[in-house]
Amino acid sequence: MAFRSDLSDAGAVDAPNWLKHQRLRVGETTKAPDGTTSRILIQDTWNTEIVPELAPEPGDLVLYKHRFSGFYETDLHDVLQSRSIKNLIFTGCTTSVCVESTIRDAMFRDYSCLLLADCTAEPIGDGLPRSNYDASLLVIRALFGWVSKSDQLISALEAQLVPAPA
Repeated sequence: MAFRSDLSDAGAVDAPNWLKHQRLRVGETTKAPDGTTSRILIQDTWNTEIVPELAPEPGDLVLYKHRFSGFYETDLHDVLQSRSIKNLIFTGCTTSVCVESTIRDAMFRDYSCLLLADCTAEPIGDGLPRSNYDASLLVIRALFGWVSKSDQLISALEAQLVPAPA
């Protein structure tokens, strides 16, 4: 998630998206780990970069989003439709916010959604007896898609592999 440098895609200064992101200091100047000057949640800055372990491969498509859902005002739906993709696998950082918002939007557009529970996280409510994470998994499983673990998905995919001809 990232905003344009002029914050023109963050909404009006009295809009909920703008107000909620002010608590995260969106657009404020900060120091990057290498000591250079950067800005918080601004596109193409150090804190919106993809971590090296998840770096896109050649031919991968990268889309920026400026709301919690990956579908809102992005080309995601058009890209998926142009490639005849109907099944989506979800991972992410804040399960109860961005991941769940995108899964809801995907289901509303008739995509089949699979959330990999061991490939998501939830900082909101961490350390409390019940967390948003548990609630999100329940809601996703009950209403918006399916929930599994990555090893189960890998096993299912491996079982579908057709041996290469000798």
